[in-house]
Amino acid sequence: MSDIRNNWTREEISEIYNSPILDLIYKAATVHREHNDPQEVQVCTLLSVKTGGCPEDCAYCPQAARYHTDVKVHKLLPTQEVLGKALEAKEAGSTRFCMGAAWREVRDNKDFDRVLDMVKGVSSMGMEVCCTLGMLTEEQAKKLKDAGLYAYNHNLDTSEEHYDEIISTRTYDDRLDTLEHVRNAEISVCSGGIIGMGEGHDDRIGMLLTLVNLPEHPESVPVNALVPVDGTPLEDQPRVSVWEMIRMIATARIIMPKAMVRLSAGRVRMNMEEQALCFLAGANSIFAGDKLLTTPNPEVVEDKEMFQVLNLKPREAYKGAAAVKFEQIPSPIGN
Repeated sequence: MSDIRNNWTREEISEIYNSPILDLIYKAATVHREHNDPQEVQVCTLLSVKTGGCPEDCAYCPQAARYHTDVKVHKLLPTQEVLGKALEAKEAGSTRFCMGAAWREVRDNKDFDRVLDMVKGVSSMGMEVCCTLGMLTEEQAKKLKDAGLYAYNHNLDTSEEHYDEIISTRTYDDRLDTLEHVRNAEISVCSGGIIGMGEGHDDRIGMLLTLVNLPEHPESVPVNALVPVDGTPLEDQPRVSVWEMIRMIATARIIMPKAMVRLSAGRVRMNMEEQALCFLAGANSIFAGDKLLTTPNPEVVEDKEMFQVLNLKPREAYKGAAAVKFEQIPSPIGN
């Protein structure tokens, strides 16, 4: 059984990351089976509850107010509309519902009070409820916990060395402080990053090094491939290859054996075979629905077909509530 460690060196992670790709997939698949059911994949849904108008300058993000993109700004959605979307997601097979707001940080105001109501409502449905709202204080984290929040997403995005090339409106330490506040409030930590932003392989290794050597591993590690958006500084970045995604997923799986490794943004560009390799390499979560905040995502019906072909089953919520099963559809290869 693989040890759970928080004292990895850059050299150790680099050796894993740079190993021959088939060896890397085999090792990751082996570790994955030691700690997880390889047939289980959690289905999550991500909803933008407040879109656009963000004061930050994250170079990848179409929601930054300073960039000219096609994103339409909308204020915080009505609570009942959000709860309706959550119920739809549950009925479609999701066991985790994530709500994202384009804020720099959480403010103690009526909008935050409404988010707390949304959290209470989604939690009462028996789903894991997750939020990504920007920076927050420990007191705000405790309020979210009391409302029933299961997880909080706050990505590192990239390595500390490359960070200033992507964002100038908050520091790397700001991100680490928020993760500490989340952990201290006994909320599950969701933190990963994005590849394809002009970083080098050493930067990808550096980001994983920071995550794995946190006092506790994040329970959830999203691995995103940049989806370039016209109007953002990274609009001309080339597509990340599936092999680069696999290297990240496999390395994350080996060094953080029990984490949920989430195959996140960029999945829309992958065919079923490429996604299957990601699952083999240790990914055990996807986001369902036609959008990830503001970027495209595969259709739910495509995912249901993929689950049928690959004999995957949706993972139940950690809360113990029964998962809503994907409806059975005919398999094109007769599985």
